[in-house]
Amino acid sequence: MRSLFHKTIGFCLLGFAVVSCHDKGDPNYQYMPDMYEPVGYEAYGEYEVFENGQEAKLPVEGSVPRGWLPYDYENNPQGYQAAKANLNNPIPYTEENLAEGKALYTIYCAVCHGDKGAGKGILVEREKILGVPSYDDAGRAITEGSVYHVMYYGINNMGSYASQTTIKERWQIDHYVMNLKNKLEGKPEREFEEESEVQTSLLPSRADANLYDDADDVESEQANENNQTETQE
Repeated sequence: MRSLFHKTIGFCLLGFAVVSCHDKGDPNYQYMPDMYEPVGYEAYGEYEVFENGQEAKLPVEGSVPRGWLPYDYENNPQGYQAAKANLNNPIPYTEENLAEGKALYTIYCAVCHGDKGAGKGILVEREKILGVPSYDDAGRAITEGSVYHVMYYGINNMGSYASQTTIKERWQIDHYVMNLKNKLEGKPEREFEEESEVQTSLLPSRADANLYDDADDVESEQANENNQTETQE
């Protein structure tokens, strides 16, 4: 009886030792692991398929992204002043565009510039960043063109938002920024416009190299399709 007891204790200790040596980081046995182990290449992985081992390939040299349009103002003081003086918001000042601009402003801008545009965002209040100006700063005298130019290239501690937003979204933010500026200056509320009152096409001088908004290219695509149809006929 005592021998059986000792054997039982011995087996228990042996089992405990075996279990305790198991590496919890190792995968367990899997039944039909097809969905657990992907067969596709990871976008940023390194593989021997290509010569440089890079899976994510760059666009072909000389290729142009769909919908690409140039931005005519350079990233220098002269370009900033030119955009400030000559560049105007091409999308209409509608309630919808202003509401969308407010939503985008809250996402990208309010953290530094504040909900009212007075330069008192949460990062400023916590002293994580300093020197954010108010939109009614007379020394800067921002305009639609200067606001867009700064969003496109960035300035000082503010980085570019050309990769995070489309051209239309930046112009919507532009409307909301100017709306905040008018409120800070005590100016009357600007009246909304009708869609048909303003030229809504985004001219090349008001476009950028990060345009991927298909909605803005519908008319041009239809025109191209019509031209191709006429050529085939």
